[in-house]
Amino acid sequence: MGFLSYEKSIELLNALDAGVLRQENVFLNDALGRYLAKDIVADENSPSQPTSAMDGYAVLHSDLASGRITIMGDNPAGSDETRSVSSGTCIKTFTGAGMPAGADTLIQIENVTVEGDTIIINEPVPFGNSVRPIGESYSEGEVLIKKGTKIGFAEIGVMAGLNIAVVSVMLKPRVATLSTGSEILEIGQAQENSSQIRSSNHHTIAAIANMAGAEVVQMGVVKDDRATITAAFENALASADIVVSTGGVSVGDYDFVKDIIPALGAEVIFKGVKIKPGQHILVAQKGDKFILGLPGFAYSSTVTFLLYVIPLIKKFLGSEKVFEVVEATLAEPFNKRSKKSEFTACNLAFREGKYVVDFDGKKVGTSAILTNMLGDAALIVSSEEDGPKEAGERVTVIKLDRF
Repeated sequence: MGFLSYEKSIELLNALDAGVLRQENVFLNDALGRYLAKDIVADENSPSQPTSAMDGYAVLHSDLASGRITIMGDNPAGSDETRSVSSGTCIKTFTGAGMPAGADTLIQIENVTVEGDTIIINEPVPFGNSVRPIGESYSEGEVLIKKGTKIGFAEIGVMAGLNIAVVSVMLKPRVATLSTGSEILEIGQAQENSSQIRSSNHHTIAAIANMAGAEVVQMGVVKDDRATITAAFENALASADIVVSTGGVSVGDYDFVKDIIPALGAEVIFKGVKIKPGQHILVAQKGDKFILGLPGFAYSSTVTFLLYVIPLIKKFLGSEKVFEVVEATLAEPFNKRSKKSEFTACNLAFREGKYVVDFDGKKVGTSAILTNMLGDAALIVSSEEDGPKEAGERVTVIKLDRF
């Protein structure tokens, strides 16, 4: 199986089937950050009647020219106003109250002077002023929030306004993470020699998985032993929908993962993509579960997780939005380093109405430099055909602030 283009690998990834999507019901206040399983449809108009948008006086607009209008009384918010406004009369109406029958305009308090039971018009207002029409916020039958939407504060508020107490959301897919390598140490584990390094990979990708809406099962660090790695993968498959490992997919003598995954009975969808970093990525499927073997270098495993695992997570969540891609202007020259598709760390800012990227503080080196992802980091996307670019040219950028 030869190395695929990035575009072909994504085409194959998108064609994978996550099976029947699972749902659960949660209370509204527990729904923040979850993904909607069903459209939210308005069952009424909002407002259901013309409503005052300010404190003032409900009047006939044609009466404003008279300069004086008689006050019939008050109409507080929440009251069931049954009086009607006729020519020469008005009702003091407060914010949120239904407009009395007959009134077509609200003149705010600041525009009048009260003399006894009469208002003096100091400054007229346009017809329909400060009156919220029926259905201004939404109309009955309107789809307000589409399924697959990640629920934020606005979605919570809209659903509360619809009297929705329980929300149908997608069940979080379970992502099992493990790092392979005899040189890898867990956090807190004593270092015995200088060639041993701390494991960051499974913590990094677990954080990304959580941000993307998944539930994470941490399998920890697994030493370079075929039987041990095989057992770890079997345990992971038994407890997760997506299994992600880092390390062991290259061509070294101790890179067992690339051989273990097909030995588990998984179908290898592809292995090897013409990308930098992460060319030795492996994607496989076993039944309704997915296995991804990512490279071991920290930056490489992070980038490949973003590109290949997040789309799978979103499949389980019924969401089509993976990450935000924008066009940005180079603040300095950019030199592509290979003939592969590249994903290069940069700094992304929004200045004077446009996105701008630079490379201040970003180090050039191997695919191990995870610190390049600190700060306002983003990824410049370069195709195989792209070459060097000058300052002022446009580039495609993947934003990393939310997934």
